[in-house]
Amino acid sequence: MSSDLGLKISMGLPTLFPHGRETELAWYRKIDEGPWDGLVTYERIVYPYSWSVVPQLAAAAAMTERVRLWTDVVALPMRNPVLFAKDLATIDVLSDGRLTLGIGIGAWDEDYLAADSPLDRKRQRMDEAVAAMRRVWAQEPPIDGHFPVGPAPVQSDGIPLVAGVIGPKALARAARWAAGVSDPAHSLHFDPEALAAQRERVIEAWRAAGRTDRPHFSAPVWFALGPEPERQLREHVKDFWDEEVGTVGEDVSYLTTPGTGTMNCGAAGLLAAVNGAREAGLDELRLIPSTTDPDEIDRAREVLGI
Repeated sequence: MSSDLGLKISMGLPTLFPHGRETELAWYRKIDEGPWDGLVTYERIVYPYSWSVVPQLAAAAAMTERVRLWTDVVALPMRNPVLFAKDLATIDVLSDGRLTLGIGIGAWDEDYLAADSPLDRKRQRMDEAVAAMRRVWAQEPPIDGHFPVGPAPVQSDGIPLVAGVIGPKALARAARWAAGVSDPAHSLHFDPEALAAQRERVIEAWRAAGRTDRPHFSAPVWFALGPEPERQLREHVKDFWDEEVGTVGEDVSYLTTPGTGTMNCGAAGLLAAVNGAREAGLDELRLIPSTTDPDEIDRAREVLGI
């Protein structure tokens, strides 16, 4: 679904809502029918509705043929990198090389505690985990004199890693190993000017690291298009983020959360986000649904005219 300006648009799964097998499979099928460029899942450990990303991605790989599979984002430092690299390589084989891994340190310490993972040195541990996974994917044996860890990914350079980071130090670290950056700061309050400025900071970080390749730059955004989009998004944000929201404007195109700005809601809000993403020079915009209703995918297509 790339536009003339190069923007790709991917559709998220209803991972953060209570649902079952038939609903999940319906979303896989509808997303893969097109014209979406990717299928996206998200991660929470300590949350009653969220699914585990590895089996979910494996199921999506088996049920789809076309779309790229994304995580946005998974907390890498809490994982064993060799086992995780093996899981992801298996998914890359199942999907015939359609996996992109969005990684970060995560936003919730309770997820680390639940996984019995330490809270210290998260960024350093992420760097170390990336290096370990790259060695696995390059088929370097983790133990001298023994076999490598298989399978090898279909993607010859390994699975692309996109860093969910924001600040200058984090960008500098990501420039050492990432294919690009997914900006996690604007999913609730899409700000094209701020995203354009961040895109320039990402490019500068790549230059400072001596890289000549163009970094990928993308972002997620929540949306709601149901019969009552304001209520739909308001209730979800309250449940997931524990934030109260209030309306701004006359047509509930946006919602606002204290201290964070505006949040997209309704047809006008979705169109504003897509147009803003183009203006900001994003490579990809990932739409995060706020309902389990598969008809939301059709509503998004209709609003965007695709």
